[in-house]
Amino acid sequence: MSVYDLLAATAAERPDAPFLVFAGDGGPATVSYAEQVRRADETAGLLAGLGVGPGARVHLMTPNRPEFLDVWFGCARLGAVVVPVNPLSTADEVTHQLTDSRAVLSVVDDALRGTVEPVAGARTVLGLDELVARRGGATPPPAADPELAAIMFTSGTTSAPKGVQVTHANYRRVGELVADHLQVTADDRWLVTLPLFHGNAQYYCLMSALVAGGSVAVAARFSATGWPAQARELRPTLASLFAAPIRMVLARSEPTPDDADNALRLVLFAQNLAPAQAQEFETRFGAPLLQLYGMTETVVPPFMNPLDERRRWDSIGLPLPGIEVRVVGEEGEGSGPGELEVRGRPGVDVTPGYDGRPEATAALFDDGWLRTGDQVRLDDEGRAYFVDRAKDMMKRAGENVAASEVEQVLAAHPAVLETAVHGVPDPVYDEAIVAHVVLAAGAQADPDELIAWCAARLSRFKVPGTVVVRDELPRSTIGKILKNTLRDEVLGAAR
Repeated sequence: MSVYDLLAATAAERPDAPFLVFAGDGGPATVSYAEQVRRADETAGLLAGLGVGPGARVHLMTPNRPEFLDVWFGCARLGAVVVPVNPLSTADEVTHQLTDSRAVLSVVDDALRGTVEPVAGARTVLGLDELVARRGGATPPPAADPELAAIMFTSGTTSAPKGVQVTHANYRRVGELVADHLQVTADDRWLVTLPLFHGNAQYYCLMSALVAGGSVAVAARFSATGWPAQARELRPTLASLFAAPIRMVLARSEPTPDDADNALRLVLFAQNLAPAQAQEFETRFGAPLLQLYGMTETVVPPFMNPLDERRRWDSIGLPLPGIEVRVVGEEGEGSGPGELEVRGRPGVDVTPGYDGRPEATAALFDDGWLRTGDQVRLDDEGRAYFVDRAKDMMKRAGENVAASEVEQVLAAHPAVLETAVHGVPDPVYDEAIVAHVVLAAGAQADPDELIAWCAARLSRFKVPGTVVVRDELPRSTIGKILKNTLRDEVLGAAR
């Protein structure tokens, strides 16, 4: 059963039920399940007329728009493979995406044609406005029964981005497990302010809504000042954010007495929050925060917090049913800290691998265990705590230092809004520790004060030697801090 089949099944039972509420610049617009099926069918018909058939790859590059979903479902209807990518991709990145995925056609937001067309070669480049104008009445061929649904590129911080294969069985499985864990029903509505090209929006929000017959409210873009109003006016019951957008909402939007006047029953988040920030958010919006852990390759989130009294802000939760986890450290398997490895059925629970890259796929799996590259530890109850990305672990005078530990100490300073810590090569001590901080509005603190704060709370080898006070931190489209950019700035300034 494809993701299109899930959509069509609900459309047959409840054709007028809302599927999508799109919050664009012109105000909210609602699309029913039956209307979404029609749009997907017509899009599939147009794509088929342009030579897209079962197994063909369709490059999709657009900000959040309803047409993203039309192409996503239309490809599923045809048995084609959608390749959704970051709309901020450069021409060089698009060249890699098109070539690596072997895409036969690119569908782009019209504002992005200038990036894609010069590198598309002989491929057709279809603008979304043209798609809408041409698809009316287009008839799709008989429905295919595809296996592969999507290819989603990883960030590629240390090598060229790799295409992660996602099957229709992967999508169904993550939708079923998340819907079951969060008790999602047809009455639930997700608020999606993160990019649709990203796994968070697709895996946890879209798929659990599809499985349950619920709906999604999709914003054209994330707005820290606009999020509180969207949480009220679009009447979502569920929302998903990262820690950075949560901090931005708290810092940039003025609290109002109406903030808790919403239908939210929980808000998912990933990446750690300071306890004071979590408490402020829950109190202000009247909705519990529930942390989880996942990555593009795992598809199903290996860890989610429970909905009961065992929920903790500082933990990524407990394993979901059917997912095996282990922590492998320098002394072998144990409670950690060590690398998290996950075992599930490839193509169902976890990705079957990287598209066209057998050697990279073999390196991803260790005797059936998917290596996440992330450091975690487990407590006596099996609850997991995120330590750091493997690439964010620093070596200082022979000792391992987790950037996240230093960040948590700095974040506890009353003047600090957010921080990012990384290492740079040091000829004597392996690596020097550099911290970048953004101060809270109206707050003051100088680097020496912040270094002294760390020295009073951390072992000597963990204390940053340099603190850089900044107006903001560079971010990806989903709010992740770009530490490579910060590291390159520091190294460039030292030359």
